[in-house]
Amino acid sequence: MSDDAAEPGTGEVTATVIVNAPAAKVFAAFMDWEKQSEWIPFTRVRVVEGDGGEGSLVEAVTALGPAVLRDELRVVKVNAPYEVRVVHCGKVLRGPGSMRCTAMSGDRTQVVLHEWFHLPPGPVGKIAWPVLWPGSKLSFTGALKRFGRLVEQGRLP
Repeated sequence: MSDDAAEPGTGEVTATVIVNAPAAKVFAAFMDWEKQSEWIPFTRVRVVEGDGGEGSLVEAVTALGPAVLRDELRVVKVNAPYEVRVVHCGKVLRGPGSMRCTAMSGDRTQVVLHEWFHLPPGPVGKIAWPVLWPGSKLSFTGALKRFGRLVEQGRLP
């Protein structure tokens, strides 16, 4: 197993939502990193290095009771208003991810969030992933739906 966080891991999660807004507006809303705290439950997001664009380091801290998960991600590619690529490079969450906006007719945008997390090696990873994956997909999809509603309501960006 490679320890290179940029290499795709075997824990793959995809979530999709259609937003009734133009791609440029949807993309701008997604790239407002600190506002992600408004649509990702129990999570505080902040840019810790850079301006939020390519090369920036973004930290997302999710706290649920005593459990705290810190996600550090490096923004590796921004192709506005279509795609942003990141690499999760923290101690626990590692692997590449992307968010793509595809313009559709009627000023609608399809948003696809795709992550390839590295799993713990050995039996722990094989046991943990089937348990974590449904929760990850549900939470990703739920967050994206909340994001879409906020954009449609004009509360983002």
